[in-house]
Amino acid sequence: MSQVCDDLIAFLDEAASPFHAVSGLARRLEQAGFQHLQRLDETAFEPGAGYFVTANDSSIIAFRAGSARPEDGLRMIGAHTDSPNLSVKPHPVKTRSGVVQLGVDVYGGALLNPWFDRDLSLAGRVSFVDADGNLQSRLVDFRRPVAFIPSLAIHLDREANKNRSINPQTDILPILSGVSEGDSEGMDFSDLLAQQLRQQYEDCESARVLDFELSLYDCQGARRVGLDQAFLASARLDNLLSCHAGLMALLAADSAHWSLLVCNDHEEVGSASAVGAQGPMLMDVLDAIAGSAPISRRLREQSLMLSVDNAHAVHPNFADRHDDAHGPVLNRGPVVKINRNQRYATSGEGSALMRLLAERAGVPLQHFVVRTDLGCGSTIGPITAAETGIPTVDLGVPTLGMHSIRELAGCADVDHLSGLLTAFYNRVA
Repeated sequence: MSQVCDDLIAFLDEAASPFHAVSGLARRLEQAGFQHLQRLDETAFEPGAGYFVTANDSSIIAFRAGSARPEDGLRMIGAHTDSPNLSVKPHPVKTRSGVVQLGVDVYGGALLNPWFDRDLSLAGRVSFVDADGNLQSRLVDFRRPVAFIPSLAIHLDREANKNRSINPQTDILPILSGVSEGDSEGMDFSDLLAQQLRQQYEDCESARVLDFELSLYDCQGARRVGLDQAFLASARLDNLLSCHAGLMALLAADSAHWSLLVCNDHEEVGSASAVGAQGPMLMDVLDAIAGSAPISRRLREQSLMLSVDNAHAVHPNFADRHDDAHGPVLNRGPVVKINRNQRYATSGEGSALMRLLAERAGVPLQHFVVRTDLGCGSTIGPITAAETGIPTVDLGVPTLGMHSIRELAGCADVDHLSGLLTAFYNRVA
C-alpha cells in the first residue's frame, strides 16, 4: 500500500470542512519549507523556494518559484476544497417531540438519501469576541458523533422503497440531543460552541460566540475496502483527493519551472465568490508573479492549467448511463473529461498532450464524454480558462457515488494521479 494513499486517508479524516482542508494543506506546505505570505506585493520570489497564500481560511494557492522566467510559462493545477454537505443555519435550534434538532441548508448538489441513519459530527469555523473585546475566528471539530438523522420506519411509509422523496426543509433535520421534561428551551447553541472552543483552545475561556459556519459530516473515516483492499471509501473524495494529489505533486516538483497549485472554495455552488475560481485570488497571484509588468500574452500562451476534479466511473449496476465508448473504470487511471459545449475546457490539443504525458510517465489514461442525451456537469476548468486566458484541460480520478456522503475511488488511481501530476509539473511532456 502506498504512502501517498496513507497520507491521503489521514488528510481526508482531518479535512472535515473546507477550513480544515486548507489548514491541513498549509501545515504540510510549511513542513516542506513553504512560506506563508500575508502580502503578495512585497515579496521577491527566490528561485526554488515555495510560497503560499490563503483567503477566507477556505481557499489556498501554493507555488514553487522557478529559475526560468514566468513568461516562459507556468504549470498550474486547480482543484476545490468544498464538497456537498448539510450546513447549519444561523438560528438552528428546534425543540419538538422530546428532542433538540438543528435546522440545516443543503450546500451544493448533495445526494440526500445516504445522510440518513449515520453517526454525524460538526466542524467548521466559529467567530467570537475574546476577553479583550477582539473579534476572532477559530476552527472547531467535535470529532465525535453528536447528531443523527433517522429514517422514517417502513411501517409508517409502505411505499418507501418505491417512491419516497425528501423535503430538504422538513425531512433532514438532525437530532442533536434529548430534552428534559419541562425544558421548553432545549439548548443554547452558542453556549455549546463556546464549550467546544474551550475544549480545543486554552485561550478561549471567555469566548462569546457571535456567529459560525458549520456543517455536518459522517464520523466514519476514510478506509480501504474490498477483499483485495483495492478501493478507497470516504467522504469528500470529490474533491479533496485532487487537492491532496496536487499537493504531493507540488512537493515533488523541480525548481526549473514555475509550478502552482490552486485550491478554491465554492466550486459546488458555482465558484462565483471572492474566494471561488471566478474571484480575483488567482489573478492576484499571477500579477505578483509577473511583477510590475502586466501579464503578457506570451505568459498566457506558454502556460497550461490542469483542472483536476473527480470523474464519473461506470456504475456496474447502471452501465447504460454511460456512453459505451467512454466509460471510465476504477483503478484504470485518471480520466480526461471532454465536452464540446465547453462544460469542460479540454481541447483536442490538450487531450493529445495528456496522452503523451501519461505515456511518458507510465500512467494509464482514460476518457469521459457524457451520453449525448444526458446533461453534463461542469467544474472550475472553463471558469479558470475564461478568467485567465490560460489553456486548460479537465481531468480527474474515476469515482462512484459522487456527491454522496460516502464516495468510492480506486487506490491505484491515487498513485496514478499523483504520478501524472508530478510529471506535468516536471515538464515530462
